[in-house]
Amino acid sequence: MHENRPRSPRVVVVGAGFGGLGAARALREQGITDITILERAEELGGVWRDNTYPNAACDVPSPLYSWSWAPNPRWPRRYSGQAEILAYIRATARAEGLADLVRTGQEVASATYDEATCTWRVLTTDGTTHEADVVVSAVGQLSNPVVPDLPGLGSFAGPAFHSAQWRHDVPLAGRRVAVVGTGASAIQFVPGIVDEVASMTVFQRSAPYVVPKPDKEYAPRHHALFQRLPRLTRFERRTTFHLTELLNRALRGPGAYSTAFLALVRAVWRLHLRRQVSDPDLRRRLVPDHPIGCKRILFSNDWYPALDRPHVEVVDEPVASVEPTGVRDATGRLHEVDTIIWGTGFAATSFLAPMTVTGAGGADLHEVWADGARAHLGVTVPGFPNFFCVYGPNTNLGGSSIIGMMEAQAGWIAQVVRRIADGGARAVAVRPDVAERYDVEMQTRLLGSVWADCNSWYVDGPRITTNWPGLVAEYQERLARVDWDELVEA
Repeated sequence: MHENRPRSPRVVVVGAGFGGLGAARALREQGITDITILERAEELGGVWRDNTYPNAACDVPSPLYSWSWAPNPRWPRRYSGQAEILAYIRATARAEGLADLVRTGQEVASATYDEATCTWRVLTTDGTTHEADVVVSAVGQLSNPVVPDLPGLGSFAGPAFHSAQWRHDVPLAGRRVAVVGTGASAIQFVPGIVDEVASMTVFQRSAPYVVPKPDKEYAPRHHALFQRLPRLTRFERRTTFHLTELLNRALRGPGAYSTAFLALVRAVWRLHLRRQVSDPDLRRRLVPDHPIGCKRILFSNDWYPALDRPHVEVVDEPVASVEPTGVRDATGRLHEVDTIIWGTGFAATSFLAPMTVTGAGGADLHEVWADGARAHLGVTVPGFPNFFCVYGPNTNLGGSSIIGMMEAQAGWIAQVVRRIADGGARAVAVRPDVAERYDVEMQTRLLGSVWADCNSWYVDGPRITTNWPGLVAEYQERLARVDWDELVEA
């Protein structure tokens, strides 16, 4: 028998974006009431609070990029923008009472497990300590912007900023602007500013595959119909889900279906490029140097036309250094500019940085993950009882909506916390042998998928640490019910 078991476990959730708020809601559904959400920023919202660059929007249709338990019949368009998504998150959080759980301005520095009491001590950077029975890390994979450590980085005389930290106080009209990176953010903000600047130099490490974006604005009659008939909203979501699963199925490869589907996508991309870029030399330089599927396929109707402007230059030489007056490429050429915008992505494989997590026996999770992050089901790690991840290792997608993955994780975690609340255990962690088998399965399946040919795009050291190798439906089924035989309970 366990003595002095907490009947209502104290849960600390780190992060108040889609993942953290969704986890809190799932916990409440299981009757867990003692929940604190720690958010390092001054407002909730996650990546949709931070990314305010011009044209910021989601590349997943809004009916699917939303919580299943909070359908929104009034999305303004199929692919909604940053402001609309942020408004949805905040309105839903208020309506569900989740906003009341959030403590802003609380960046977590460390979480340390006490084996004697089966509790966690969570310390924030301002010195505040929170005692918790359960910790849920929902910091995401896209929360820490990366700027390459280039020679002379700090010497540039003009303004320089990352797209996720957009400087709205910096005027771009009539300026010479350098954009470093051609990923999902750049293909949105470059068209948003290209007609404003005097000249633009886009530094491209590797060209992405960009296909047409089937976007549309929803008319008032659409909103009225979907509000009157909620089942239409559910039908639209299910239809979108199944369509995105077609891409996930292709990325599982190899096989006839994968080959045919990706060949079709490649043909669509090639036609899109040919129709929108008139310069043959530029078209040649916009051909990706990696197999389709290695990087997320991007959707845009205005990326290629933006690059085809006469005042835009695409440079496919690596950036070698930064100097007071501009950016020097690997050939030695100096590109003189007034402003630098870094579209260089995020530390997607640094799942917990800068937070340190210390588990049983003083184990440091960063050291445990020294050769690449891994977690059973992307959620739980041996030796770290009652510590769970949302959007953890091997849960990212090449297609579809990550929210479906995070909801599955939240439901699984809530079941475990409910068991703790019922007195079934004080501490729960995955068995090491179970975690090892799962990890071998993940790496084996990933090496048999299209990502096996992707070199360094998804690989952290010798491992592929970010992506899920199957369908979203498979993942949801595996996490629908906790297999208690996989866990160690104390």
